[in-house]
Amino acid sequence: MIRSAKYQIGQVVKHRIYPFRGLIFDVDPTFDNTDEWYDAIPEEIRPTKDQPFYHLFAENEETEYIAYVSEQNLLPDDAGNPLRHPQIGELFQRDSNGNYVFKDHVSH
Repeated sequence: MIRSAKYQIGQVVKHRIYPFRGLIFDVDPTFDNTDEWYDAIPEEIRPTKDQPFYHLFAENEETEYIAYVSEQNLLPDDAGNPLRHPQIGELFQRDSNGNYVFKDHVSH
């Protein structure tokens, strides 16, 4: 059975264990990455593959990067603080409520 994703594209989330947060820019209904990637996760926190996985524009105190995270390891981040990841501006803009929404595909 494929569960529907708990989080949405454009939502800000944080990792349940590690100190990073990010903006969801894509969702896979189930695990869709390499076995090498999966096997590199410490066994005690390795998630099951039959759940949504999220692609994040992620950031921590030091750096920005792309993360691939299972639904069970994410929590909503309702702090409302803006993210600084440089790629966010390519796809998203913030609306008047501070939410991230896809940019209209308008040529400049």
